[in-house]
Amino acid sequence: MKPILLDGKSLTRDKLVEIAFGASVELDNAALKAVARAADFLAEQVRREEPIYGVSTGFGSNADKLLGAHPLRDELPGAAKSGRSLHEELQHNLIVTHAVCVGEPMAPEIVRAMLGIRINTLLKGHSGIRVQTLQALAAMLNAGIVPVVPSLGSVGASGDLAPLSHLAIVLLGGGEAFYEGERVTGAEALERAGLSPVKLSYKEGLALNNGTAQMLAMGVLATYRLDNLLDTADLAAAMTIDAFAGRLGAFAEEVHALRPHPGQVHVAARLRELLDGSTLADIPYHLVPKFRPWLPGSWDTEQARQLRFDIGWDWVPAEQRHGREKFYQRFKPFRGGKKHQPQDSYSLRCIPQVHGAVRDAVAQARRVLEIELNAVTDNPLVFPDKADARHVEEQVISAGHFHGMPLALAMSYVKAAIPTLASISERRLNKLVDPATNDGLPAFLIGNEDGTESGHMIVQYTAAAIVNDLASRAHPASVFSVPTSANAEDHVSMGANEARHVLAMVKDLGKVLALELYTAAQALDLRRDMINAARDLARRADEQALAAKVAGGPLPGGGGRDGFLAEVDALREELAATDEFHPGQAVAAAHAAIREAIPFLDRDRALDGEVATAVRLVESGELLAAVNRR
Repeated sequence: MKPILLDGKSLTRDKLVEIAFGASVELDNAALKAVARAADFLAEQVRREEPIYGVSTGFGSNADKLLGAHPLRDELPGAAKSGRSLHEELQHNLIVTHAVCVGEPMAPEIVRAMLGIRINTLLKGHSGIRVQTLQALAAMLNAGIVPVVPSLGSVGASGDLAPLSHLAIVLLGGGEAFYEGERVTGAEALERAGLSPVKLSYKEGLALNNGTAQMLAMGVLATYRLDNLLDTADLAAAMTIDAFAGRLGAFAEEVHALRPHPGQVHVAARLRELLDGSTLADIPYHLVPKFRPWLPGSWDTEQARQLRFDIGWDWVPAEQRHGREKFYQRFKPFRGGKKHQPQDSYSLRCIPQVHGAVRDAVAQARRVLEIELNAVTDNPLVFPDKADARHVEEQVISAGHFHGMPLALAMSYVKAAIPTLASISERRLNKLVDPATNDGLPAFLIGNEDGTESGHMIVQYTAAAIVNDLASRAHPASVFSVPTSANAEDHVSMGANEARHVLAMVKDLGKVLALELYTAAQALDLRRDMINAARDLARRADEQALAAKVAGGPLPGGGGRDGFLAEVDALREELAATDEFHPGQAVAAAHAAIREAIPFLDRDRALDGEVATAVRLVESGELLAAVNRR
């Protein structure tokens, strides 16, 4: 894997993901000159005894305390001089006392991303860190040392102080780290990697732990994973549309030109692409039979008796067509699986509006994250080359770039969007298994002729449970500030909690989409096979055989029987003239990938392994890869 060049201004989300998953980094020489310039400037100001926050003063609520030339206890009668540098002690203590997070360690890719972010922002040359300290941080990353950073402890201002201190403490030879798969002390990790601990100089502790690296790393990884899930959601929706033999008019280009939200337009176009070539979508109503339970006498050939269902229609008598004559000139008077209505339910028809809005939320978050990747987020900010500065406060400026609210609100937006996408997916899944809404498919997508089978019934329960859990976690952490540092930090962002929630919620969103795909594949098999069984019957048999599948017609020998048979024969001829029905090409590729791993459910069996496989197919991106290979 090629090293990533960091220069403080060109880090992208994709490059950070490469670092997160193992790429090494190189430091730009021009950027290092700016780093050295700021560090030298600070050292000169300390020599001049200028009061600078975080350099010659305490931190937070201790900002009014100026550092002396030596420890006060050195002045006690008879006391030996300690030799301690208060400036070094200040920076060291900042790290060791702030590394107090609790909980399970963050995943290695998160920690590596945090390190990459921190190195990049320090390369901007406005933080005061020395070149050798920054190089030591990069060497630790490149050596594969992953500091142990517990997951809970950041309030998102002043940045992610506590978790970043867990990063930095390993650089000092403290804390714990993972090295070559083993959890060891920070000192041991450095020694085994051939590195030495660092002693911090002016403002270096503050430069290392004052910033938004945790929330940014988690936000980047969350949106990176969401990109695939947004495409997967569209794919799941397309498979469900084909399984319903749905209507495509709602996705027409001219329709969405009238309300051109970017995400909505994109999703509509993607649905048209995914469903291209489908002969199930927009099929005439009367060609779609509805499910009837299989019986020993349902079919007339040995091959047909292997089917898992029977099919049928209801005939519409002439006296029920009054005022609807024009409709029945276009559509034959048979009611099968599809209702005679020109629009599908919202969970199908409004996919572009819902999926598209979620895409727009993620796009807004991505915009914020891209800015933050090359921003300076510590405090104070050092401007060594500022012209006409009258005093040091104009060159070392205390500001609030560590405040995580831009990221927190962006994550809040995504946090609300995730359960929205999961919810519409679950509604489609529920629609597939419910015989009242699945347009003529069997209840719970199983033949169940003996009344002993549950099919996909409980798959929907699992999806419902996850959607509820996602909704419960969607409350924005960013709206609830808890002041810290004796009210010196009296408004905080809670952005780290927000990003942590989003990253976990993304994983659960993938599970809901996997459950929809698992269920939609079953429904698609049934829909396709039922229509094709009707087609095959129409091709090999006469109108009398097809009439046996139609309820409500005149009995043999009764009045109107000839007219009824004539209409059945017209249905037979139309079915017989069709080619074999199939889904869109992209949907077919995804369906085939599912079927390679999970067989059709013809009888109840244990589903836990299959559900896990469906989740893996989504998480690994295998289904999207199958679509892209077609």
